[in-house]
Amino acid sequence: MLIEKQRWAGIQDGSVTVLFRRWRKTQATPGQTYRTGAGRIVVDGMEIVTPRRIRSLDARAAGYKSVAAVLADLRGDADAPIYLLRIHLAEDADPREELAASDQLTDQDIAIITGKLGRMDASSPLGPWTLQTLRLINQFPATRAPDLAARLRRETDRFKVDVRKLKNLGLTHSLDVGYRLSPRGIAYLQSQRSPSSER
Repeated sequence: MLIEKQRWAGIQDGSVTVLFRRWRKTQATPGQTYRTGAGRIVVDGMEIVTPRRIRSLDARAAGYKSVAAVLADLRGDADAPIYLLRIHLAEDADPREELAASDQLTDQDIAIITGKLGRMDASSPLGPWTLQTLRLINQFPATRAPDLAARLRRETDRFKVDVRKLKNLGLTHSLDVGYRLSPRGIAYLQSQRSPSSER
C-alpha cells in the first residue's frame, strides 16, 4: 500500500490513524496487515464515505487541517468512491526481519531459496537475474538504486520491484540509500560460491 511520505511520521507516532483513498476497486481488507513506507500498518476498519460525510475529526486524524484539504488532496477518478480506512502501526515484529536475521542455513533452507530464485529467474523476460543482483548489492552496498540498475542496464523502477522480491525472501535490507544483503542473504550467497572462486 502506497502512503504519502508526509504521513509516515504521524503514522509512526500514532497521531495519524485515518487514511482517505479514492479507489475504483477496493485495495485493502479490514484486519489485514500491509507493508508501507511508514512501516507495517493494520487496517482496523474501512467504509465508503461521501464528501459530506467526512468529519473534521477524521480529517485531522488523517493529518489534514480541514475536510476541504482532504478532498483537494484525493487522487483518482472524481466519480470513484472515497474510502475511509482506520489504521494503526503494527507492533509485532516483521516476519521478514526475523527471517533476514537467520544466517544458519541448512541444506534444506538453501534448496528452498534456490528453488524460489530459480522460479523468479524462469519467469523473468530478462532471464536469470537473482544471483547477479545479490552479488551486485553485496559488492556495492548503500548505492543508489538508479546507479545499481544502470550497472545492469536495467530500468530503475523494475529493478526496485525485483529487489523487493529478494527482500521478501529475507535476503536483502533496504537502506535510506540503496540496499545491503541481510545475514541470511550473505549466508546464501556464500553457499553459492563455486570451488574455483574460492581458490
